[in-house]
Amino acid sequence: MRKSKSRQSAKVSRKTNRCPDRSAKKNGPAPLNGEQSIQVEVRRLGSGRRQHAERDSVAREEPLEIRIRGRSIAVTMRTPGHDAELAAGFLLSEGLLHHRNDVIEISPCTTATIPENVLNVFLAPTVEVDLARLTRHVFATSSCGLCGKASIDQIHQHFPPVAFRGKPSSSMLAALPDKMRAAQQTFDSTGGLHAAAIFDLKGNPLVVREDVGRHNAVDKVIGWAFQQEWLPLDQHVLLVSGRASFEIIQKALAARIPVVAAVSAPSSLAVELARESGQTLIGFLRAERMNVYTGTLKH
Repeated sequence: MRKSKSRQSAKVSRKTNRCPDRSAKKNGPAPLNGEQSIQVEVRRLGSGRRQHAERDSVAREEPLEIRIRGRSIAVTMRTPGHDAELAAGFLLSEGLLHHRNDVIEISPCTTATIPENVLNVFLAPTVEVDLARLTRHVFATSSCGLCGKASIDQIHQHFPPVAFRGKPSSSMLAALPDKMRAAQQTFDSTGGLHAAAIFDLKGNPLVVREDVGRHNAVDKVIGWAFQQEWLPLDQHVLLVSGRASFEIIQKALAARIPVVAAVSAPSSLAVELARESGQTLIGFLRAERMNVYTGTLKH
């Protein structure tokens, strides 16, 4: 029996994307999936209290290496969990992925020392990859050495401005932090994780993710939308628990998100990129108060 064309393509892609063993001998057991915190011993001190030892929960932080066609293109320190979403969101924001069928599979590299900490992204054979650009991350952060205008011009070559004409409701935005906070289960036990969430324009949550890195949390929610074929998110809001940086606005633009809200402050380049990209940017979103840096709201 002849194999179907799709199965042949998948087989070719996996051969191209094979994950070579770059590891030395193993150093201990692989981490368990799904556990975002661990218990450690802590000595609590306080005024007028004797020192005593207890157990406390801390957020897990481990490296994740992302490989494409057997080559490492990124390593990030993250909280394990939803790693395939993180990889997909990262590659989307780098301009490599555009459609769900660009990816055949994202799976652990079984020959690595700790397979759970190394992901191999199996791409469709038709996807072209500029590995040199990916490994340089030429416009990934404001520390890349490019001036603001040059950075924005380069980003717009990959992600044009959004064409959003709506006016989000200020009352809807004011209610979002509490909704996101209610879903932060690991933060409740550790107090040490950032969060990102995607909402529709009525304030209904689509997805919430936590991570030690705020950029990773954003990658996870965008990657979730990519895998669920929700893109473009052109009628949605991205909320982040920390500050809004240049890179977070860029990631939102890659997913076509027109409204970005942050519990803390934005950076100057974040404001500039949002303005040039037609995005609404809200900072210091706390209770009924917020700063509107770009765009307009309805009351």
